Amino acid sequence: MINNGIFKGRSISVVNDLSLDELLYLFKKTKELKEKVQKKEDLSEFIINDRDLGIYLVFLEDSTRTKESFRNAALFHNTKMSIFDSSSSSFNKMESYADTFRTLGGYSDYSIFIIRSKLEGVCKSLSTCMDEFALRNSFQKPAFINAGDGKHEHPTQEILDEFSFYEQRNLNRDHIHIALIGDLLYGRTTHSKADGLKFFKNVEVDLVAPHELRMPEQYISKMKNNGFNVRIFESLKEYSAQKKIADSWYFTRLQLERMGEDIRDRSQSLRDAVTFNQSYLDKINPDIKFYHPLPRHREHPTIPVFLDKTNFNGWEKQSINGYFTRVVEIAMLGGKLGEDFDGEIKKETKEQESFIHEQKIQISSGKSSKCDYKIGIIPLENGVVIDHIGKGDGIEVIWDHINKIRNIIELNKMGSHGVFVSKKTNLNKGIIAIPNLEELDNKKMKKLAAIAPGCTLNIIKKHCVIEKYRFDLPPKIYNYPDIHCKNDACISRPEYNEKTSASFSHLGGNKFTCFYCEKEHEYKEIWD
Repeated sequence: MINNGIFKGRSISVVNDLSLDELLYLFKKTKELKEKVQKKEDLSEFIINDRDLGIYLVFLEDSTRTKESFRNAALFHNTKMSIFDSSSSSFNKMESYADTFRTLGGYSDYSIFIIRSKLEGVCKSLSTCMDEFALRNSFQKPAFINAGDGKHEHPTQEILDEFSFYEQRNLNRDHIHIALIGDLLYGRTTHSKADGLKFFKNVEVDLVAPHELRMPEQYISKMKNNGFNVRIFESLKEYSAQKKIADSWYFTRLQLERMGEDIRDRSQSLRDAVTFNQSYLDKINPDIKFYHPLPRHREHPTIPVFLDKTNFNGWEKQSINGYFTRVVEIAMLGGKLGEDFDGEIKKETKEQESFIHEQKIQISSGKSSKCDYKIGIIPLENGVVIDHIGKGDGIEVIWDHINKIRNIIELNKMGSHGVFVSKKTNLNKGIIAIPNLEELDNKKMKKLAAIAPGCTLNIIKKHCVIEKYRFDLPPKIYNYPDIHCKNDACISRPEYNEKTSASFSHLGGNKFTCFYCEKEHEYKEIWD
């Protein structure tokens, strides 16, 4: 390989795979490329020009613009480019994603895979297994670009969108006020903005969609957690009637093919709620720019064609920007660009193992409150007591919690349990007592933290507590056969037989997010 820039081997699976400095670098290079093309200047500093690099376009879901812009971007670079035809592929012979990409990865010294799929989290899953494959077979670690996965994310669309907004503001990042309009339920391009808009320092987002198509709560929460000021409107009629209107409007089409019959039966009223019409023209500033990820529906476009020749048209330049940003993305991951990058590289967060806390035990020579341990169920001479389960929850909730703990920690046929009222706090709490069990092994201790945060574990010898542990939620839950993502479209789901182990990261509070599809879960939900 003749190019070895610092971005070589990196992947763009989600918007957050790039740091702010890396995104700024990408935009800087995109601007330079556009200017050189317009001036017909030499472009060699951007062209990879390496036939040992294999670029694979693997589109497992229909696409025109994204596929063609990536195809032309790959051709720009004079590399070995292949289009993988999924309609006659090994996927129809029940081959796994992992085996298919291992085979393709063996055809080049270095590969960039550009993938669109209905399953979510495919690029992250493949990146993990292909790293191991490359190491075993002395290949360069391949790169992956997510060209859209289910209703999860479309990071390269988000990158071209952010660049378009950045251009509209004359490369000023101080503030953006944007309205997201249309199908916000299934529109992955709008979901990506929950993180992508962090590029701007001050963000105001107006969500305009009827209730049936509203933005999923997890993305609204993410926007608010990222410091965005979020407002919600049911229709363009309602939105245009108020005074504070955004200077950027981002429309999406209604994805009726993903919706149930009851929603499709009301398709006309839903379209009317998010389609621009001439009556709004005298209510808005003529300098507003309209954007759309395209395609527009030819019969029911949310941006009608009468707007094509107006100043509102920002979507045509936005579409063209897709080609330029993707040329630069490939150049970065292909090692051509990056030698002049001097910003902060995206760093992986390190897992902290500080969620099991050993408590000090003071035992006096005489009779102690720590001895003659009784919990209201049965006095224990030796054994283990799990206390403070679900503290403060309702009685039925705690009973269910106890049953989950017993199943997950495999304590079903041992000891006894109950729900009591704490003398100190007057709150409900659950207790499990296991006589003659010396301890829980490390794996079960971690499981206990993941399913019963806030509980305590008491190790009892000769009626006395000799060890005591308090548990917080771990930063990560993984490598357990009895955890699964509840998103039916996630690549980690067992029914897809991809042997992708479920993995969850702590978001804060009781929330965890799937490593692959980023669906949010309450900590109890991830356990079977």
